[in-house]
Formats: sequence, C-alpha cells, structure tokens
Amino acid sequence: MHGPPWVGWLLVVLCTATGAYCLSRVGAGGAAQRREARGEALMGLGMAVMALPMSVVVQPSWSPWVFAAVFGAAGLWALAHRHPHHLVGCAAMVYMALAMTAAAGTGAAGHTAHAGHAAPGGVPVLTGLLLAYYAVFVVAAGLRLAPAGAVAAAGPPAGSVATADGPADAPDVAGPSGPSAGIGSARPELIGACRVAMGIGMFAMLLTL
Repeated sequence: MHGPPWVGWLLVVLCTATGAYCLSRVGAGGAAQRREARGEALMGLGMAVMALPMSVVVQPSWSPWVFAAVFGAAGLWALAHRHPHHLVGCAAMVYMALAMTAAAGTGAAGHTAHAGHAAPGGVPVLTGLLLAYYAVFVVAAGLRLAPAGAVAAAGPPAGSVATADGPADAPDVAGPSGPSAGIGSARPELIGACRVAMGIGMFAMLLTL
C-alpha cells in the first residue's frame, strides 16, 4: 500500500485483529453464520496483507495476481450466496490488486500503463463510487451500534429473576460452552464494531490509490 508507513502499519494491526476475531467465530453458529464469519475473516486478513507498506515490505511481483484470483473466487461465492456487501468488498480488493499491478508496471517501464489496464491510481470514477459506498456503510453500521448499547444499559434482559440483592439472570440451559456459544451468542456490538473497522480500513486503503 502507498502512503505513510505508519498508516499502513495501523491498518495492518486493525485488519489483523478484526480478521482474527472473525476467524475465531468460524467454528460456531449455524451454517449461514459460519459462512459469513469465513468471508469476513478472509476479508480482514487479506486487507492486512495488502495494507503492508510498500516502502517497507516489498511484496513479490505476482502477489497482486494472487489477491485478484483469491478475491475474484470469493466474489463469485458471495454472488452465489447473495451476500452483496461481501461481493462489493471482494470487488474492491480485486480492483485494488489490479491497480497495484498497473502501478508496478508503470514504475518498471517508466511510462504510462498500456491501454486496457488501470492507471496507477485506478479509475477515479470507480474509486469514488467505492469510497462513497464505504463512507455510507461505516456511518450506517456505526449508527446501528448505538441502539445495542442503549438496550444493554436500559436494564436487565427479559427472563431475569429478582432477588433480594437485585435482578439476577435466569440460568442458561445450554451453559457458556453449549451450542449457543460462539457467533450466535457473540455480543452484537463486537460484531458490528468489526464490520465498522473493516469498512474504515477499506476506505483508508482506497484513499491511497
């Protein structure tokens, strides 16, 4: 990724932490939830690798093509399973990977990329559309986090049992390690925060094109 190295390292830390959390949710929940967690983990970890500062870490010349192939296949999977947000994310990753190949080719040849290839900075219209999408997504996802926090602070959940010392939660039949643990019982605000973090990371990466 172009830009100041410290920005790249911040994105690497952010995306790695987000991808690792999503990866920890892969083994729990229903089939649809596991698929969603796999897609988010792939996106977060892929963004972390792509965000490595090019001025510090020299990636192989073939790495953009690997990104394009992996996220192209993931985009087809998202299309088949009707995950529009994952589809946009995969398309953005493929777009940035192709912009990387164009930038590398321009730097090596010392002139503008050949016709049919994206300019080093990508296509301004496409970059603008993706930036607008992620700006709206981050704001909307951030707003959705507020009601979750308000509900948590409003009082005890339904089904709690009142005691002399105050309300106490009813016992969990499945237990903390039961089938409801994992993604299905993960705190919604954490899942939402991960999506916001990846949206911010994608927005920042697109700005460097």
